Amino acid sequence: MDLLFIGLGGFVGAISRYLAASFVHRFLNVGFPYGTLFVNVTGSFFLCFFLPLSLEVYQIPASLRAAITVGFCGAFTTFSTFSFETLSLLQDGYHSAAFFNVFGNLFLCLFAGWLGFALSRLIG
Repeated sequence: MDLLFIGLGGFVGAISRYLAASFVHRFLNVGFPYGTLFVNVTGSFFLCFFLPLSLEVYQIPASLRAAITVGFCGAFTTFSTFSFETLSLLQDGYHSAAFFNVFGNLFLCLFAGWLGFALSRLIG
């Protein structure tokens, strides 16, 4: 049943990402991916706002929490998960792990993306 809730949340998150990013891009219509930046920033804010409240204050059932966090936020932006995990590491005093998480997600993912682009050009 949890997978169904996560899937429904993911469906809503993916549609929301498309609509929000498209709206921002059309509104600003400049040569910078403000739509992606918008969903990453708002998704990060929402997950980091919702998850602590759902665990510590409101005791939201696990299936609904998973639908919102893993499903909706995961489809809306995985950057929200990155933000929450990095901030959690910092709050727990694991500063070097938080630094590595930032470094790894930013530079290693960009490098992997570059490598993927390069490989696709070699094959195609």
